[in-house]
Amino acid sequence: MNPSASSASSRAELTLRGLVIGIVITVVFTAANVFFGLKAGLTFATSIPAAVISMAILRAMKNSTMQENNIVQTVASAAGTLSSIIFVLPGLIIIGWWNGFPFWMSFGICATGGILGVMYTIPLRRALVTDSDLPYPEGVACAEVLKVGSAGGEEAAESVESGGAGLKAVIVGSIVSAVFYVVVQTKVFAEAVSSYFRMGDRGAATGFDFSLSFALFAVGHLVGLWVGVAMLVGALIGWGWAVPHFLVLHPVAGAAADAAQATWNHSVRFVGAGTIGVAAIWTLAKLVKPVIGGLAGAMRASKARKSGQLHTLPRTEHDMPIGMVGLITLLCLIPVGYLLGHFANISGLGEHATLLVIGGVLFVIILSFLVSAVCGYMAGLIGSSNSPLSGVGILVVIIAALLLVLGVKSMVPADAGKALVAFALFITAIVFAVASIANNNLQDLKTGQLVDATPSLQQWALVIGVIAGALVIPPVLDLLNQAYGFLGAPGVDPARALPAPQAGLISALAQGVITGNIDWSLIIIGGVIGVAIIVLDEILVRISKSMRLPPLAVGLGIYLPTSTTLMVVVGALVGAWFDKRADRGPRPEPTRQLGVLLASGLIVGESLLGVIVAALVAFSDKLGFANRNAPLALVGEGFHGAAIWIGGIVFVASVVLMYRWIARMGQGTSAQ
Repeated sequence: MNPSASSASSRAELTLRGLVIGIVITVVFTAANVFFGLKAGLTFATSIPAAVISMAILRAMKNSTMQENNIVQTVASAAGTLSSIIFVLPGLIIIGWWNGFPFWMSFGICATGGILGVMYTIPLRRALVTDSDLPYPEGVACAEVLKVGSAGGEEAAESVESGGAGLKAVIVGSIVSAVFYVVVQTKVFAEAVSSYFRMGDRGAATGFDFSLSFALFAVGHLVGLWVGVAMLVGALIGWGWAVPHFLVLHPVAGAAADAAQATWNHSVRFVGAGTIGVAAIWTLAKLVKPVIGGLAGAMRASKARKSGQLHTLPRTEHDMPIGMVGLITLLCLIPVGYLLGHFANISGLGEHATLLVIGGVLFVIILSFLVSAVCGYMAGLIGSSNSPLSGVGILVVIIAALLLVLGVKSMVPADAGKALVAFALFITAIVFAVASIANNNLQDLKTGQLVDATPSLQQWALVIGVIAGALVIPPVLDLLNQAYGFLGAPGVDPARALPAPQAGLISALAQGVITGNIDWSLIIIGGVIGVAIIVLDEILVRISKSMRLPPLAVGLGIYLPTSTTLMVVVGALVGAWFDKRADRGPRPEPTRQLGVLLASGLIVGESLLGVIVAALVAFSDKLGFANRNAPLALVGEGFHGAAIWIGGIVFVASVVLMYRWIARMGQGTSAQ
């Protein structure tokens, strides 16, 4: 008998304390990710910081194991995945269909979609993990953290993670970014440096909005140099060419900032959508052959396993039984059908509820499996953080809207267009929840494979993490909606609203397709740009070992505001410099890993304080704050010029000090 299998029951793996720790981390990181994703259009992977935090906790307890720690990070990884639902769900607020987020409907979307995502990735595990040479960068990195942190003797003594340096990096990053964010809220530090100006005598204008955000800076460090460069190229295309160009074609009166922002909002972001759409289709085309081959291999392996006995197989082959997978999938489709039917009835489409439910369930089944395979493969190829979920969401909502136009629109009154838009967003949200979970699950299962974990226990842990995240997301979304609102929603102050860029774009695409007033020429222009970037990227792959220009990142740079992209670019450049410096030191890998953990802490600190400040804004009247929009403000607008210099100097000094400290600690030249 395989010794790994025989010892399966003698070690701690799926434990109550591990689940509790994982759920607590999930709740915290989910709240942070929801706020940050709505602000920046990006979410962050939580597996590695969760592993470091749980390691510090479990090491203080008796009989903890590497596999138990792996379960904690598996549960917590739901925070970095399911929270991506914010890329779609706020669209129902933006189009004016919802005023808030009904808890049970929002929970139902997140929970059923998330659990379907877990189930769909189970049969893909062997195809895309066990029998695949995909690199899974984040899964492998997390496994290394777990291994080193669980090492004994001299290796453990020398480990930055087990010695506490990793936890220090997360904590220091969190504190620094949280304190800076609080001071920004007092207006003593400026939130951003902005400059907009007119160009020539034909009405063109452009500008930039440079956000002083440690969280955005940290995202740049995590996504890497060439993603950051690609986003800069996208920003230059968007604000260096597209905004001035379309302003000349369609002049907008008023201040340069208002004119430039209006042109970007109504024209340029659709160019970005075209670029993202073409890039996503290109990615799908490249994945068809390997995904089909992997699924065929999984079927052959399944037949081979049926001829033997489970207990003779290694622990790493113990998936959740396929019959259980099928049963849970069917049980999830029942509430999916109910949610679709209920939404159809309350939106005035009740006469066609049967068609919408049957067609909708089939849509969810087919599209969910496709996006699971695609997202799983992309996450294995380039990592969950870099996987183009936005592109997948754009394609899904366009397909859903086109099907509604072809199959339902002719049978409903002319004034039912808004209801059809809402239904397209609703069903896209369910599929997107599946995609978001599938985007990360295989990373976790790769980590489990490398640390000798039991896949079936990880899969149950993922289900628990999904449910925990689904409970947190609706109230946090409701809180942020009350405090700030989302850009483009009726009656919302644009100066205070959270950008929610993907949700705004996806809802605009759904409206454009269903009402027939979408300007396809803008999307076509973006598509042409996407083709050019794809060709350039392929050339770079052939002539260089490291240089890339990811087309999806270029598309993001076009349609995300500069307040997001520019600081991400700075973070990518600094992160690349730090990694090169680490490579010249005596301990390059631990030093680079500490940089990742510091960046994770910077994101968590600012994002969590963002949620707390949002609560203060939402309840400012009851708490007695005089300034509802800025309850912590200590100075007036007249101080803004000084605040830019003060905030900028403190920001730069903090970055220099933190990175010098983390470099010394990683190289073992400071006390751990």
